Amino acid sequence: MISKWFELKSKAMYLRKQGKSIRDIETSLGIPRSTLSGWFKNVKLTTSQYRSLKNKNRKALIEARKKAIVWHNQQKTKRLELAEKEAGKTLSKIKTNQEIIELGLALLYLGEGSKKSTTTGMGNSDPLILKFFLKVMTDIYKIDIEKIRFDIHIRADQNPELIKNYWSRGLNAPLIRFKTVSIDKRTIGKPTYPDYKGVCVIVCGNIAVQRKLVYIGRKFCEKVLENLGG
Repeated sequence: MISKWFELKSKAMYLRKQGKSIRDIETSLGIPRSTLSGWFKNVKLTTSQYRSLKNKNRKALIEARKKAIVWHNQQKTKRLELAEKEAGKTLSKIKTNQEIIELGLALLYLGEGSKKSTTTGMGNSDPLILKFFLKVMTDIYKIDIEKIRFDIHIRADQNPELIKNYWSRGLNAPLIRFKTVSIDKRTIGKPTYPDYKGVCVIVCGNIAVQRKLVYIGRKFCEKVLENLGG
């Protein structure tokens, strides 16, 4: 049985012998790749033709990857925008008062705060989280800023004074309260990402606050589980 593409075979063979790729011929003539592969199995391309096709395929792959990155970034942006919108809806239903603020800090502290020391402390690399923690400590729990210590943990290639100044500005805290800088010697010879500013640990000498926050956080979790039948 003669293939319905048979009348195009001579043209397809000519294009292949000229060094055209199977993909290009498939696109231009509309002949299925399976048919073309059968026709071309005995066609030998020259070294320069193979090299040319290889370079073309590599360039096409690079362009495809670039387009894929752009597409994925666009999709990620859409997902982030949706998440932000949904978060806004939830927050709009919450009345911010001291109890909500304490609950929020308690849950954060349950995950991020120190619970085995005799102080109330929290370490993080995100200034926003620590600024929230510090604000609640000073405004709601009335802890004097002069009784709060700020410890910095950095990598070997970071400048201690620059990092101290960064955290002092970010937390709006007196530079004099930043007394201790610890350098991780395991990072010697390993470059640090420009955006990484180390970890700041805020330490308040008051274990009573720690106990209250932990109890609020744990009891809230237990209450929610009870209400949800967990």
